[in-house]
Amino acid sequence: MKWIKEVFKTEKPIVAMCHLQALPGDPAYDAKGGMAKIVEMARQDFLALQEGGVDAVMFSNEFSLPYLKKVKPETTAAMARVIGELKSEIRIPYGVNVLWDPYASLDLAAAVNAKFIREIMSGVYASDFGLWDTDTGDIYRHKKALELDDVKMLFNIVPESARYLVERPIEEIAMTTVFNNKPDVICVSGTNAGAATDVNVLKKVKDALADTAVFANTGCREETIEDILKIADGAVVGTTFKKDGRFENQVDQERVLRFMERVERSR
Repeated sequence: MKWIKEVFKTEKPIVAMCHLQALPGDPAYDAKGGMAKIVEMARQDFLALQEGGVDAVMFSNEFSLPYLKKVKPETTAAMARVIGELKSEIRIPYGVNVLWDPYASLDLAAAVNAKFIREIMSGVYASDFGLWDTDTGDIYRHKKALELDDVKMLFNIVPESARYLVERPIEEIAMTTVFNNKPDVICVSGTNAGAATDVNVLKKVKDALADTAVFANTGCREETIEDILKIADGAVVGTTFKKDGRFENQVDQERVLRFMERVERSR
């Protein structure tokens, strides 16, 4: 896992989420505010995260609810515009997550030179979005066609709002996912954004994957992050950085600073 320090410039990185507001075509899109409002809100959140000391940022269309399994082209285009407008201000590694479409995530990564993507890329699930199927072989062939050999692949094997269609032990899913697909990171989530990752599940996965990075993917908090990083190789953090720790709010830089001070004490 030497690559973690090469990409993130630290061990046990904190990857902060920069949640974009509803985009053109989304049900909650604010046509009056338009793209200018989306860009400005993303800028405020991103700078609060970067100045708060996080190790990396992942841009996602978090407010595109309800999510699509195959996103529309306008979503990818809008996300590319936002990141493009912020590019001159970005000083830390960044990745992308176009919910929930690994192909679009790779397309966006190619357009904006992202270092990594996170997606549901293996398994079959019953979810709030319907039957959730994947085709990992085709996803990797798309990655190869785009010549994205250096883009790291973060696999979420405990998708939010979904359950593996056939009951299998989580450590078994983790082991076969690694054997068959060679992910760079296995992400372990709670039930939804902001919901705590079960540390017992996290430990089972990490114990099964000595040679593969495992990240806690949701629900990391200031009071729990030290215990989480005793097990995990890193964490993806979103909701806890927001004002009052509420998903719908914007990032509170003071919360970011306090969280990262706690992280520095534990790594």
